Amino acid sequence: AGCSGMTEGLACWKCGSPLSGLSLPFLRSEECRACRAELHVCRMCRSWDRSRPKQCREDDAEEVRDKERANFCDWFKPRPGAFDAAGAAAETAAKSLADSLFGKK
Repeated sequence: AGCSGMTEGLACWKCGSPLSGLSLPFLRSEECRACRAELHVCRMCRSWDRSRPKQCREDDAEEVRDKERANFCDWFKPRPGAFDAAGAAAETAAKSLADSLFGKK
């Protein structure tokens, strides 16, 4: 299949839209066509792990502070299953509650 693979089975970490049609490796500037979320991000990576130090399984990787913004990490490999529907729903509900309590800024 050569160096650049296809993105079959990959979905946007933020909205869950299929990423078919994009080529791998993702460019740092690659975005989801549906929600415009950046894709070369920790949340989309196979090494992302909320329970680990730096939230990364790769000990040699430099720490990236914003896990949802594009970065230059050389260890980045996109992972199937990056979209967490239950987590996304909980995050939306929490944001909605906060907006109702404190007023949307």
